[in-house]
Amino acid sequence: MTYSSLTILAASEGGEEGGSAAELLLPAWPELVAGIIAFAIVFFFVWKWVWPSLSKTLEVRQAAISGEMTAAEKAKTEAESLRKDYQEQLAASRAEGNRIVEEARQQAEQLRADILTKAESDAEQIRSKAREDAQGEKSRALAEARTQVGDISVDLASKIVGESLDENAHRALIDRYLADLEKL
Repeated sequence: MTYSSLTILAASEGGEEGGSAAELLLPAWPELVAGIIAFAIVFFFVWKWVWPSLSKTLEVRQAAISGEMTAAEKAKTEAESLRKDYQEQLAASRAEGNRIVEEARQQAEQLRADILTKAESDAEQIRSKAREDAQGEKSRALAEARTQVGDISVDLASKIVGESLDENAHRALIDRYLADLEKL
């Protein structure tokens, strides 16, 4: 049963006793006085012992929450600072990496240029040595050819003239003949 049905039931029973509707709603005087005294005693105990304890507990809880909020703010600030430091270190690392790569690229370019210069220098030395060798070989071949031509000429002239020329005259004749050939 609900509260409204109880009041109706109580009203119908009260109607049999001859009470009015106001009597049904208000308790009897002795009950009202006992209720007020009981309420005052309970209020006094609550006010004297329960309320200070409850207030102290609430203050401790509030202080703990404030401390946790302060610690959370501090942790947030510290985390933000660490994040900024990390980002700065990351940026510095990237810059350092880029600098190292650029430095390595420049060194490689310099090394490449040095190698090309050395290779060209070596090639020029080889060409120069080859020219010198060729010139020396040419001179040697010409000297050998002069000697052979001279020997053949002397033999031929001896056979034609029938007499032998002396070696010095023969050499002078050969040199004069070869000099005339070179002028042509």
